[in-house]
Amino acid sequence: MVDFNTRSSDEINDNSDNPLSSIFSQDNDSRFMLEAIKEALAAAEEDEVPIGAVIVYKGKVIARAHNQRETLNDPTAHAEMIALTQAAEHLQSWRLTGCTMYVTLEPCPMCAGALVNARVDRLVYGPADAKAGACESLFNIVQDPRLNHRLEVVRDFMSEPCRALLQDFFANKRKQKKASN
Repeated sequence: MVDFNTRSSDEINDNSDNPLSSIFSQDNDSRFMLEAIKEALAAAEEDEVPIGAVIVYKGKVIARAHNQRETLNDPTAHAEMIALTQAAEHLQSWRLTGCTMYVTLEPCPMCAGALVNARVDRLVYGPADAKAGACESLFNIVQDPRLNHRLEVVRDFMSEPCRALLQDFFANKRKQKKASN
């Protein structure tokens, strides 16, 4: 029997035999996805496509980023890529084993490949991306058995608020474009 008075939720969450572990995991997933959503909001404030990402290691956020392609004039400045670089710097290693990435949209092929190469353990993302998704929609790079590493994936997590951010952003862009014509 688990003594809940002496164990933290992280310890309970680490015990796969514990029937409450999935509840604590979902609570943590919600908390960290909200952090990614905050990053997406920061992107929108900078007139960037509102995608945010955080990386968690041992229950703590070690990296947070949002899209900065327009700001940096860099086609690789996706939220996931920036967060991976930050996490590697934090851990002083390119191997990000033990890490979970939370991102507000299904990663593209570039980002999915980087997640595999970085040896990230787990990926939690919001809505699927039918036009560029590489974790289920168009490809499944992160779980391809031909590659040397595969991630555990939680798909379609908290999709509605993530999707709403993107839809609102692009609706506003269309209105701006129409008003300027």
